Amino acid sequence: MTEHQARKRFGQNFLHDPAIIARLVDAIAPADTDHIIEIGPGQGAMTQPLSQRCGRLEVIELDRDLADRLEQEAWMTNVALHRGDALHFDFSGLSTAPRSLRLAGNLPYNISTPLLFHILTYQHLFRDVHVMLQREVVDRMTAAPGSRTYGRLSVALAARCEVESLFVIKPGAFRPAPKVQSAFARLIPHDKALIAPAEAAVFDEVLRCAFSQRRKQLGNALRPVLDSDAIRAAGIDPQQRAEQLHVEQFVALTREAIARSG
Repeated sequence: MTEHQARKRFGQNFLHDPAIIARLVDAIAPADTDHIIEIGPGQGAMTQPLSQRCGRLEVIELDRDLADRLEQEAWMTNVALHRGDALHFDFSGLSTAPRSLRLAGNLPYNISTPLLFHILTYQHLFRDVHVMLQREVVDRMTAAPGSRTYGRLSVALAARCEVESLFVIKPGAFRPAPKVQSAFARLIPHDKALIAPAEAAVFDEVLRCAFSQRRKQLGNALRPVLDSDAIRAAGIDPQQRAEQLHVEQFVALTREAIARSG
């Protein structure tokens, strides 16, 4: 079978280092009772070992050529293949039981953030999520208040899940080698998100305003959504900056904005 040429428009970089593949699968720690969803199986580097260790494996692949090639593999008889875009995939069609699914994948770096948030709209279904991403993105995902990389992504994810960076992966583990380092991250959704679905749009707007000019004091940065009195009513000093606040404080600001808009 001829080698598949990676397609830039799909953000394809294929894992080929056996030691890294084994480390990824061990970090996921699949069990024979697990129902795992893999996004972007590519050439099956993680798919095959996952299929040997979990009870049920389903994969989502957008590239038709790769999907065709996967279907020809003998070991794929125990794997369910879904052809389509994970960014628009309805995960509730796979299970409705809370915490019944696990997810793994090497996410395309060009759509990794919107794809993560799409996955987390189904967070009640997932026990955990293991994803490979650009290291810079994982650094922002796991950043703490006061750090240089703390921002909208850090807070938005903290409201929905716990995030842990597991290990860094060098470019040479992929073919073609990306120009950046990658990292493997574990996300464990909260039993109950700090932000309800009905509050999400206002929460995202509060974060957008707060971090759009991160050196501004909140009294100025949040002016489109909250005045200084409203910020004080949420228990926060308007002279503070966004990078100083914890996720719970952004939740308080969001609820104050919603209360005052009604």
